[in-house]
Amino acid sequence: MSGTVTASPAAAFSSASFTDAEKADIRRFCGFPPYGVGAGGFQSWRFFQLYGLLEFRMNNLAPAECQNVRYYLSLLYPLESAVPAAGGNLDTDQAAVWKRNANEVGDREALLSRMRRGLCALVGVPPGPNLRASGSTIALVV
Repeated sequence: MSGTVTASPAAAFSSASFTDAEKADIRRFCGFPPYGVGAGGFQSWRFFQLYGLLEFRMNNLAPAECQNVRYYLSLLYPLESAVPAAGGNLDTDQAAVWKRNANEVGDREALLSRMRRGLCALVGVPPGPNLRASGSTIALVV
């Protein structure tokens, strides 16, 4: 249909500021460790620039952006729970004409990882230390 505009699915979500539980989920999905009770001591954002950027973004997103992040979270929750649920199929290699995907767990983890990285891009932060590719990384602080 020409001229028809479809509303964003994010429009159905709250535009209010994030709750503490939502912030914890955003941190976790973006690959950052728990924040704790506040910005004090060595774990403060002052010691981790990317952490401070994530906290700033979560506290200062526009209402429509909060809706977009909540929509993204709604997509991530079922993907996250599907990874361990795939373990129920690991004991069957083939049954009648059905044959399990031997790569199911890896495929689900890869999809979840891709979506988590998408959330990082949406929020505007690089993936946190728990979401980075394995292997050695060198960070230069100037």
